[in-house]
Amino acid sequence: MPEEKASRRIVSAAARDEDLALDTSLRPRTLAEFTGQSKVKEILSIAIEAAKMRQEAMDHVLLIGPPGLGKTTLAAIVAQELGVPFDISSGPMLQKKVDLTGILSSLKGSQVFFIDEIHRLLPDVEEVLYSALEDFRVDIVIGQGPGARTHSLPIQQFTAVGATTRQGLLSAPLRGRFGLVLYLKHYDVSELTRIVLRAAKILETTIEGDAAEEVARRSRGTPRIANRLLRRVRDYAQVRATGHVTMGVARTALDLLEVDRFGLDEIDQKIMMTILEKYGGGPVGLNTIAASTDEEPDTLEEVYEPYLMQLGFLDRTPRGRMATDRAFEYFGVQRRMNGLPQRPLF
Repeated sequence: MPEEKASRRIVSAAARDEDLALDTSLRPRTLAEFTGQSKVKEILSIAIEAAKMRQEAMDHVLLIGPPGLGKTTLAAIVAQELGVPFDISSGPMLQKKVDLTGILSSLKGSQVFFIDEIHRLLPDVEEVLYSALEDFRVDIVIGQGPGARTHSLPIQQFTAVGATTRQGLLSAPLRGRFGLVLYLKHYDVSELTRIVLRAAKILETTIEGDAAEEVARRSRGTPRIANRLLRRVRDYAQVRATGHVTMGVARTALDLLEVDRFGLDEIDQKIMMTILEKYGGGPVGLNTIAASTDEEPDTLEEVYEPYLMQLGFLDRTPRGRMATDRAFEYFGVQRRMNGLPQRPLF
């Protein structure tokens, strides 16, 4: 049942509709309000101030990082700080050259144009973007057959902000046209705690400091997940408690959601137990794991694997995915050697 499976997930692509409906007031509006990513913020603040001093469009920016770390929010902040319009699209939406050409030709001077999932642009659409990013023009083919000719149409200077979760799928020509290439990393617990406290204040929910830290600890280093878990904890506190979120309320609510102390949800645990028990810890191929867990390979690679690797539970090797000693210990599974169980190393 697809709907049931989607409802059990904490970080899956099927839950993105809820993210789109997230109250926009939870998103920071300025770099000063944005928590974490200090190096990225400093680079952006310098580029923004320089562009304002020169009164010209800021250089193009490519934001690279896992889902939920704030790429869209940072793009909106860039436009806000520059005081220019903000337009948003995504790679899957731009299916034809005419789609991108129409958007580019209507951009205003210095405007910020955000392209999410830029790695999913089709090759012929991507080619239209090359000249727009480098020379601020779009090439239009007029006519057909032997009489066809190319007309170059100048466009306003603008700032493109591209976002991708998979930099390996970006072509070298496209990547080379971005002046700023910035990497977003997962947030630590202290940064996420500040994000949870700020969101709770906006949601008019009272929460104790240790409870906010508990939500942060189980949020996989991702603000989007922290905000989502906070809303679920708030719901539980209002229905089953007094409305005030204490440590006990937070833990009970998060346990009810089956989110463990590392932020691993049911799908994470299913992936790891498949590798550990069914395949003896690996090596096992990505497509085999996807078939065994009924998940898409792209979802496993983009959403789940990065955090499992960050925790030290999973390794990518030339032969396939392998569980680590730490994973065997945490999940309480004994190693198998020649078909016989072996005690974990630690």
